[in-house]
Amino acid sequence: MLRNDAIIIGAGQAGLAMSRCLSMLGVDHAVLERGRVAERWRSERWDSLRLLTPNWMSRLPGWSYAGADPDGYMTMPEVTAYLAGYARASAAPVETDTAVRAVWRAPVGYRIETGRGIRHARVVVVATGDCDVPFVPPMARRVSSALVQVTPTRYRNARELPAGGVLVVGASASGVQLAEEIHRSGRPVALAVGDHTRLPRVYRGRDIMAWMERIGILDQTVRDVRDIARARAQPSLQLVGDPARRNIDLTTLQAQGVRLLGRLVDVADGVLLLADDLDASVAAAQGTMERMLARIDLAADIDGAPREAWPARFAPGTSPTRLDPAAAGIRTIVWATGFRRDYRWLRVPVLDAAGEIRHDGGVTPVPGLYVLGLRFMRRRRSSFLDGVGLDAAALAADIHEFLAANGRASA
Repeated sequence: MLRNDAIIIGAGQAGLAMSRCLSMLGVDHAVLERGRVAERWRSERWDSLRLLTPNWMSRLPGWSYAGADPDGYMTMPEVTAYLAGYARASAAPVETDTAVRAVWRAPVGYRIETGRGIRHARVVVVATGDCDVPFVPPMARRVSSALVQVTPTRYRNARELPAGGVLVVGASASGVQLAEEIHRSGRPVALAVGDHTRLPRVYRGRDIMAWMERIGILDQTVRDVRDIARARAQPSLQLVGDPARRNIDLTTLQAQGVRLLGRLVDVADGVLLLADDLDASVAAAQGTMERMLARIDLAADIDGAPREAWPARFAPGTSPTRLDPAAAGIRTIVWATGFRRDYRWLRVPVLDAAGEIRHDGGVTPVPGLYVLGLRFMRRRRSSFLDGVGLDAAALAADIHEFLAANGRASA
């Protein structure tokens, strides 16, 4: 049986950042990856996707973007090359094609069952990320079998979809990008809008992410917000990592010809039931944006950035409360409804009623078990390529102290 002081599960940005930090502290460890380094970036993203954060924000422990386009946005092949280069430069002890099937408590530490045998470690770090399994609501089971249903992890490009109309459910980052791309392919597209966060890509001469960093939003900690559960559930920003740095929001989609609908709440007898809340959703997103832009304006005035008008309010128009997909010509539903975590393989009593890992800043109630890479884990940027390293460094120090107090694995 192979033994390590620590086992990291997952070789994405979180796992690689943790590996680098543990190496710097001299902690013996291995990184177990079910596929290849950065597997999700390779196989679970659509062809045209780019990072939503600018390249200058691609910062990991001991590794930063050094290319010629700091204000651009990496393509998926560029992201995987970036992370693969990081793994090589860090000499990360990654074991690819090693799927973890179960993790159990052991008399000392943990027993890790993999497709390649049993491992043992005093410490386990779950670094499988926040975007684990696409969330598809239970109502999807009541959708007519005549409709094709896909998720963003299975979608590659519009050419692979059946001919006919498409309903995209969800108006956060993935939803608006897919609605636009599919509409540009010539298919009629409707977008079922729920909660969303509208922001301009560029404001007063700078990328919106630069302003969010400038005014401290990205570095807000869990202690800085009143309701951390609500903060973690906020939808992703309606942004696109386009080289032209253009906006993408409901106003641009409607102008292009995408039909905006209210929130999809249920399916009955094959008919889609929609909430009469489109105007309210749009107004709420506008209010949130204006409050943030007002904060940015205070900093921008200090910096002497040129003045700029806020994005205008708009009225999306009426939306039906019932929609027959067949009558509307809809052949496909794209569920851009977010992600959930699947920890059925984690046989340790650390999950809450929703199946999520209970933790305080990545430290679970079970000694020696940690989690990394979750949304707003310690600070608002925790799940970003730019933020996971800060959390990794803090947890690595905790792991080092834990091992010093509890002994290390025998050879």
